[in-house]
Amino acid sequence: MSLNDEVLKEDKDTIEEGQENTNTMQKEQEMTQDDIREVDEQEDLINEEESAETAQIEKLQQEIEEMKALAQRTQADFMNYKKRVEKEKSELTVFANEKIVTEMLTIVDNFERALQSEKENSETAFFKGVELILKQLMDTLYKFGLEEIDALNQDFDPNFHHAVIQEEADEPDKVIDVLQKGYKLKDKVIRPSMVKVSK
Repeated sequence: MSLNDEVLKEDKDTIEEGQENTNTMQKEQEMTQDDIREVDEQEDLINEEESAETAQIEKLQQEIEEMKALAQRTQADFMNYKKRVEKEKSELTVFANEKIVTEMLTIVDNFERALQSEKENSETAFFKGVELILKQLMDTLYKFGLEEIDALNQDFDPNFHHAVIQEEADEPDKVIDVLQKGYKLKDKVIRPSMVKVSK
């Protein structure tokens, strides 16, 4: 082999070797680009999954907040309902008591008239017994919230007093006599006092 042939062969080998290196590099570059694409795709998938999970978490948090608000409203509604029922129950009790107490006032009036007519016999056992019964009856009515309206020597007030007689006096619009006692039940007038008023 001649020198030329040898140089040619070496050049050919070098070229083939260079070509192989180029092919290998191209393959490696293609593989690297494929790997990059694959990594990018995986990142995109992960990002999509994270976005979906974040959206799901936000949706669940919103549902939790809505449920909390609903629970608070329900609790408030229940407390209002409970208060309303208690108030209605109390009013019903007062109304029922009012009816009974109003009926009992007629009996009280009769006891008071009986005692008034027998004042001269106030030392008898019968008088004292009736007086004791009246006191016990009034104590029981007071326990249910009955209050006597203070009228004598007070300014006339049509909310508490019912004027049946007017009489000349020094001071006008004063209650100068109580003909029948008036009563309140839990701050509600159930019977105004029948009074004589100055004019």
